[in-house]
Amino acid sequence: MQYTEKEKRKLVNRLSRIRGQVEAMQTALEDDARCTALLQQATACRGALDGFIGTVIEHHIRQHIVDPKQQETDRAQAAEELIGVVHCYLT
Repeated sequence: MQYTEKEKRKLVNRLSRIRGQVEAMQTALEDDARCTALLQQATACRGALDGFIGTVIEHHIRQHIVDPKQQETDRAQAAEELIGVVHCYLT
């Protein structure tokens, strides 16, 4: 199942904010901002991206693993895909 328009819009808006944060970080670096300011902005970007990833993982679990309408083989494949993503994300 795909994202609803409302879900998709929220994710696109989140990515737009992340893009803005990254651009602000680039500008700060070009303007010779202090290291602490750069680290603060980088941490904010990472937090925003972690939130995006968490939302996508949650959607994947709800739509492809928990949904009883999915075939057992599809659910198992979705679970394996998720395991791969989580391993990549954590390592």
